[in-house]
Amino acid sequence: MKFHLTILGCSSATPTSERHPSSQLLNINDSLYLIDCGEATQIQLRRNKIKLQKINHIFISHLHGDHYLGLIGLLSTMSILGRNNTLNIYSSPLLKEIIDLQIKASDIHLNYELSYHFLNYENLDLIYSGKNADVYSFPLKHRIPTCGFLFVSGKKDKNINKDVIIDEQISIEAIKQIKKGEDFVTEDGRILKNEQITFTNPSPISFAYCADTIYDESIVQYIENVDLLYHEATFMQDMASAAKEKFHSTTIDAATIALKANAKQLIIGHFSARYNDLEPLLLETKTVFDNTLLAEEGKTYSISD
Repeated sequence: MKFHLTILGCSSATPTSERHPSSQLLNINDSLYLIDCGEATQIQLRRNKIKLQKINHIFISHLHGDHYLGLIGLLSTMSILGRNNTLNIYSSPLLKEIIDLQIKASDIHLNYELSYHFLNYENLDLIYSGKNADVYSFPLKHRIPTCGFLFVSGKKDKNINKDVIIDEQISIEAIKQIKKGEDFVTEDGRILKNEQITFTNPSPISFAYCADTIYDESIVQYIENVDLLYHEATFMQDMASAAKEKFHSTTIDAATIALKANAKQLIIGHFSARYNDLEPLLLETKTVFDNTLLAEEGKTYSISD
C-alpha cells in the first residue's frame, strides 16, 4: 500500500527564505489529500511535481493565515488549468465566506464546484469515508477553533490462496463472499474455513496531523497507537512560557504527546522563524521520544505496511 506524506511547508506564522507556511500532501494509494494551504502552497506542489488536479480533498485546520492564505490562488489556478470536477473543502464555515468574498472581489469564475464540509470543533468526527481512507477530525486547543486530522487507510478485502481457487474451481460469486470472511463449502460438502484459505490482511495505516495547539493530553485518546504523528513544535523548551502564552507547543510537549499516545514515529514542524538551525530542536525532542524526525520541505516520508 502506498502511504506517503510530503512536507510542503514547515514554518510557523512567519515564512523564512528557506521555509514556507504550513502545508502537507498525503498520498494514499494515489488518492491525494492536501492538509492546510499556507502561502506558496501551489508553488511547492509544482516544485514537488504533484499534479494539482488529482487533489480532490483539502483540509484546513484553522483560520490563521499561515494555514489557509494560499488557498484562493490554488483554487484559481486549478480553474485556469481546466478543472471541472468537484473539490471538497473541510473547514470552518467562515472559510466559505472568505473564499466567496475573494471570488466576488476578484471576479473569479471557477469552472468547477466547491463542496464545503464544516468541521466539528467539539468532538471526534468522521468527516470523510472513501475506498482508500477514512478521515476524522478532532478538537485542538488554540487561540481560535482548530482541528487536528486523523487519516486511516481503508481496509482491504482478504486475499485468497490461488491454488485453492483453481483446485476447487471456486466461482467469482463465491470468491466475493470468501473475501468478506465467509467459509467455503465444496461440491462434495467439505467446509473450508476462511482462515485456512485466505491470507491475513495487514493492519490499517494511520497518520495524525496535530496543527497549532497548546500542550493538551486530551488529544491522546484520538491518536493512540498512530503509525505516524505530526505535531507542531514551534519553540524549544526554554521558551515554554512563550509557547503557552501563544497557545503553541514546545519540542518536549510534542515528544510527550507522542510518548503518551504510543505513536510509532513523530515528525515535528511549524518551526518559529527565530530558529535557523533546526538540529537543536530535533535533539531536544529525542530526549523524550527518540523516534523523531524533522519536517523537511520537499521530503516525502513513506509508511509501508
